[in-house]
Amino acid sequence: MLRAGLILLVVPAVLLMAGYMYDLSLADACLEQGGSWDYLAVQCDVAEAKHPFVPFMVRHPLWVNGGMLLSVVGLLLCIAGLYRRR
Repeated sequence: MLRAGLILLVVPAVLLMAGYMYDLSLADACLEQGGSWDYLAVQCDVAEAKHPFVPFMVRHPLWVNGGMLLSVVGLLLCIAGLYRRR
C-alpha cells in the first residue's frame, strides 16, 4: 500500500510539471521568433496579433484537478501504509 501511495503521490505531479514545462517551452520558442503565442489554438502567430495569456489550469482543468486528486489519494495511501500494523 505504501509503494502504490508513493507512486500516486509523485507520478501525477511529475507529469503535470512536464506538461507545463513543455507548454512553456513552446510559448517561449514562439516569443523568441518574434511571434505571439495563441494559448487556445496552441500555435504561434507571427502576425501582429497579440493573444491574451490563458493559464494552464484554465486550458487543462481535468489534467490539473485529476492529477491533484490522484496525489491526495496517494498521500492518504501513504499515511494508511505507514499506520498499518505489520
